[in-house]
Amino acid sequence: MIALLLITGLGIAGCDKPKAPEPQATATVAADSAAGADEASDAPERIGTLDRTHKGEAAPDFAFLDPAGKPVTLAAFRGKPLLLNLWATWCAPCVREMPTLDRLAVREGEKLQVLVVSQDLEGAEKVTPFFAKAKFAALQPYLDPDVQFSTGYGVNLPTTILYDAQGREVWRVSGDMDWDGETAAKWVAEAG
Repeated sequence: MIALLLITGLGIAGCDKPKAPEPQATATVAADSAAGADEASDAPERIGTLDRTHKGEAAPDFAFLDPAGKPVTLAAFRGKPLLLNLWATWCAPCVREMPTLDRLAVREGEKLQVLVVSQDLEGAEKVTPFFAKAKFAALQPYLDPDVQFSTGYGVNLPTTILYDAQGREVWRVSGDMDWDGETAAKWVAEAG
């Protein structure tokens, strides 16, 4: 009887094996986004959560790296409105919104600077191949390998912050956003 209980117990325990972790969706989302999957006409507009509680605050002076690997701060971008997007290659919603940010940068041209700053700890090792594959028309790979922005702001990814020409915050959006949508156009226009 004891032997039968032990065999039954081992059999039940063997049924509860942990599953292997699912692979991250980043690769799939990146391929779908690059192919224009985010442009489906019947899909509802993706709208993140708007936060105006920091309106008027000055941009931080965190140093990060420009595409050439040289240190830069947000002060270098004063003079015209700036849309700062904090993202990472491992963040599926971040990757999904990148093509719409690129199209926004192309549409706005000289009226609005669109700056995407990676929060990947691996820095260029992850971001350079991502940009090479994506072939963005306007976005450039800025890096924050010390993740000063996401930790300094205390935000999750993606987070996008609009600054006016004097470097004062207008609003921030947390979550995935369709930057091609009507809501985004209305909010971006607030930079004046």
